[in-house]
Amino acid sequence: MTDAFSIPGVLTLTDDIIPYEEIASFYDEGFITEVLFPIKSGKEATVYCAKAHSDRPEKYYALKLYRPLAHRAFRNDAIYQEGRFGRETREVRAMRTKTRKGRMFQFGSWLAHEYATLQILHESGAGVPRPVAAGARGLLLEFIGDGNAPAPMLAAIRLDPQKASQLLERLLTNIAILLSCNVVHGDLSAYNVLYWRGRPVIIDLPQAADARVNPNARMLLTRDVANLCRYFAKQGVRRDSCAIADELWARHMNARL
Repeated sequence: MTDAFSIPGVLTLTDDIIPYEEIASFYDEGFITEVLFPIKSGKEATVYCAKAHSDRPEKYYALKLYRPLAHRAFRNDAIYQEGRFGRETREVRAMRTKTRKGRMFQFGSWLAHEYATLQILHESGAGVPRPVAAGARGLLLEFIGDGNAPAPMLAAIRLDPQKASQLLERLLTNIAILLSCNVVHGDLSAYNVLYWRGRPVIIDLPQAADARVNPNARMLLTRDVANLCRYFAKQGVRRDSCAIADELWARHMNARL
């Protein structure tokens, strides 16, 4: 890794260049001292391992930086955001017409929404990373791993049927916890579940839908469960994903979660 401050005002990591001002708050507020290496790069964001300040109880954090507006777009974002904004405002109208101001508002809403959602879910006991801080372009989260390497994605793990069955039940319990908080992940699969020390950790929630007001919530829940069941079928555990999703939704509607 190159020296983090080899270029004034720019943080250089192998092929990545991060403008320092975009993560300055995490340094200035004493959360991190160095960004070490990239963990995962996706269409919407890149996640890095960052070294925590010596005053912090943790050794590392996950630094999630959303891509600049010109280089990123949440797919079918209207599906996830329906009902999220309770009233028509200039910002909401600008977002719908996709003006630059609207895209800036949308960018901030995704970031703030993921942070707030993680706060609620973590406090409710769901298996999600603990949110630490929010900045102008990204989030600082609990690092899932041992520092030398991040936890692997569930998609990269092979499980025996007994362990797979236990893990599926644990994930379904977590989906129920999310739903009890009126949250549907909306893009859940084995690619955004980390596997660490025998437990699953659900990640990537900027698109999470509000089950109370989003008319697509049931469809998104059904898709989430189907994606997971498809992975576990390959591990020797076959379940009826539609029946599971229907039961979860019925429990949600009858306040039995």
